This record gives sequence, C-alpha cells and structure tokens, in this order.
Amino acid sequence: MTPRGFTLVTHVVRKGDGQGRVNLEVAREAVRRGIEVVLVAREVDEALAGDKRVHWVRIPSHGIPSHLLREILFSVRASAAIRRHGRGPLLSNGCIVSVPADVNACHFVHSAWGKSSVHSGKLLAGIPGAYQRFYTAFNARLERKAYFGAARVVAVSEQVRSELVSIGISADKITTVPNGVDSMEFAPGPRERGRFGLPSDLRLALFAGDIRSPRKNLDTVLRALVRVPEIHLAVAGDASGSPYPAMASGFGISDRVHFLGRVREMPLLMRSCDVFVFPSRYEACSLVMLEAMAAGLPVITSRKTGGAELVPEDGGFFLEDPDDVAGLAAILASADNSELARRSLRAREQATTLRWESMGARYLELLGAVARQA
Repeated sequence: MTPRGFTLVTHVVRKGDGQGRVNLEVAREAVRRGIEVVLVAREVDEALAGDKRVHWVRIPSHGIPSHLLREILFSVRASAAIRRHGRGPLLSNGCIVSVPADVNACHFVHSAWGKSSVHSGKLLAGIPGAYQRFYTAFNARLERKAYFGAARVVAVSEQVRSELVSIGISADKITTVPNGVDSMEFAPGPRERGRFGLPSDLRLALFAGDIRSPRKNLDTVLRALVRVPEIHLAVAGDASGSPYPAMASGFGISDRVHFLGRVREMPLLMRSCDVFVFPSRYEACSLVMLEAMAAGLPVITSRKTGGAELVPEDGGFFLEDPDDVAGLAAILASADNSELARRSLRAREQATTLRWESMGARYLELLGAVARQA
C-alpha cells in the first residue's frame, strides 16, 4: 500500500546530485502513481515542479557565505514550512530539519566519515581543518538524533546500514534500499573516443569523481598506472586546484593520463572506455559506479567501498584494501579484452535490476506502512 500523499524535504530534487537524484526519482514514481507530493526544497527539477500533483514550497538560501550557516537557515525555514504546508508522512534526508521524520533516508554517515584517515579535518591545518572537524562533529550529533527520532530509516548500502547500527540505531528499523540507475541512458554502444581526444586503439580505464581531495583515491590509481605501461586512464572531474595533474607529471605518465575536466556526456564517455576504476577510500553508495555498470563497464573497487555488494563477483574486480597499489596494478595488467568483455556483460545485467522505478516504489511502500501505523 502506498500513501495518498506525502511530504519530502531535501535541499535539491534534480539530476547531477546524488541525493537529489534519488529524491527526484522517488517524487517521479509518486507522480506516476497519482500520489500528491509536497516538496520542501530550495531547487526542484523544472518538469517535476510544473506537475499539478507536486506542490513545491521553495526554501531560499541566497547570499549566505557559509555552508554551515546556509544549512542551519534551511533547517529553520524548512521545518517551519513542513509544519505549515506538510501533508501525510514525512520523508526526510539526514538531519536537515528538526521535524521528526516518518522515513529518514541516510545517504552519508558523518560520524563514520569523521573517523576516516582522509577526512579533510585531519589533512588540513589551522582554521580550515578545525572548521571541517567541527562541521562533521556537529552534523554527527544532529544526525544521530534525527535517526533515533524517525519511525523508519533507509540505508543506501549495507555499509551505511552497519554504520547506522554502530551509532546505536536499532537494526530492526533500518531498511537497505540501494540507489537506482537509468539503464537506458547509461548503456553499451558505439565508442566515440575522438570526441574526448582519447586514443582509439589502446586499453582505456576510466576514473570519475572529485579529484581535489584524496577521498576518491586517484593517487593509488596513478601509482598503479606507473606499473602498467600499456594502460591509459581517462579522468572525469574538475581539475582546478587538484594536485593530481602534477602527480601524474611527476610519475612520468602524463602522456597516458587524460584529464577531461567536467564531462557532460558521461554515458558516451563510459561506453567508450574498457573498465571503471573506483577504489574510493570512503563511499556510501556512489551513483557513478552503478552508471558505469549500466554502461557495460566492469568495476574495479574495494570491498570497503559502500555499494560494493552491488557489483557481482564475475562482473568486477575487488581489492581488500583500497590503497593496495600492487593489487590494483595486477588487476589492470591481467584483465585482457576477453575477460573484460565477459565481466562487462555481467555488470550490465546486474545494473538492469537496479531500476529507479523499483527503488522509488520501495520508498513509497515504507511511507505507506508508517502512514497505516499512525
């Protein structure tokens, strides 16, 4: 059973943002089923905002210089808007409002991130580092309260589920709902490497993500690449302020590492590559990994990466330690074209089971269940 209507609060409801995309698809599934949705957000996809079954309560956040202050102001304004305009059960995301949620979706556990060796508060000196430590600790305290107060909690991966249990959230009220993927948009197809200035006749790995911090672990990928001279690497991500172009130059592999900047045509880039390299040091459940699988790319990742359980054993390659340079180099060197092609089929097959519609339906079922119990 699904609810007649519900309220969803989040910062953005659109593509291009992991949490925003999940909420976009939940709202889309509700609209497909004729369910009315109250969206309390600062930004909403234009097509969704224009639907008659969607009531958008816009929360402005202009002209505030601090990210933390913007979040606090959003919380105050959004909490008041929910009390005035909310209807049905409330779907929230973490600790963004003070109103207790019926269903609270956890996309990231700040307390777990704070323990990571690559947390920015441990890598930055002085005031910037202190600010990052305070920001994480502040959010960790609020999110624990938010999850305790929710009727149901959604974890986007088994890693997130474990992290929630570790901060005291009862396992009985946690449901794991993996993120989805559009397997029509991201699909195998003709290669068009020339559009990106990439070599046409060489084995090509792909790395995508934030390359301005060590969290996504491009440094380990570059170190492994030194040991595998037959491999080229395409890097999708904003390189402004990134240390990795200089690192590639220092390793003498600049001619084999292609920094592409922000890429708008990710489906095309993905199907133009041979393998996706994603040994992230901390991750909840990355959409880009699922998109790569849908595009038919075997994934090289760490078993410690959130969402790694979604990669089939015969559809990817696994590191026990994300910093295992020798292990990563061995995988890159040993996976020949026939092996990559075989694993490509399994990766694609698995991705087609992770449909956005199915994910959205599970959220709606949870909302319906708590509405019945109210």
